[in-house]
Amino acid sequence: ESVVHQVVVAQLARRRSGSASTKTRSEVRGGGRKPWKQKGLGRARVGSIRSPIWRGGGITFGPKPRSYEQSVPKKMRRAALSSALSHLVKEGRLVVVDSLEFDEIKTKKAIQWIKSIQVRRPLLVVHAGGAENFILSTRNIPYVKTLCVEGLNVYDLLRYETVVCVRDAMTSIEKRFAK
Repeated sequence: ESVVHQVVVAQLARRRSGSASTKTRSEVRGGGRKPWKQKGLGRARVGSIRSPIWRGGGITFGPKPRSYEQSVPKKMRRAALSSALSHLVKEGRLVVVDSLEFDEIKTKKAIQWIKSIQVRRPLLVVHAGGAENFILSTRNIPYVKTLCVEGLNVYDLLRYETVVCVRDAMTSIEKRFAK
C-alpha cells in the first residue's frame, strides 16, 4: 500500500507544471536611482523604490519556476503496478475481453458494447494497439478512458471503477512482469 501511494504521489507530482513565478526586487522594472538623499531630510534611509516593503516593489520569497518531479525506482514502479493489478483481480474489477474490433466509428455502438459487457462505470479500457475505431468511438464518452498497454499506470488503475483489458494486452502485461 505504501509503495502504491508513493508511486501515485510521484506520478501526480510529475504532472504539475511548476511555472508559478514572481519578480524579486532586482527583476522589477525601475528603482535604479536613490529616491532621496541619505541624510538631512528626517526621513528613513531608502535605496530603491522597488524594495519589498514598498507598493510596486519585488516579492521577497515568492515562487520561482521549478520541477516537482520525484524519481521512483523502476522496481518500485513495477511492484506498485503489479499490486494495483492484483487488487483489481481480487475485487473482481478486471474484465478481460477477446477484442475491440469495430467496423465503423460510432459512439452509439460503443455505448451499446459497454452496456452489453455489464460493467460499473467509470471504466478504463486497456488495448494492445490497433483499436483505432474503438478509440475514436469512445473518446466522446466522459466515463470511458482508453489506454495502450505501454501507457498503463497505477493512478489510472486505482481511479477507474472497472478495468476492461483486451486479451492481447493481458499477455503483454504478463510478459512485462515475467522479466
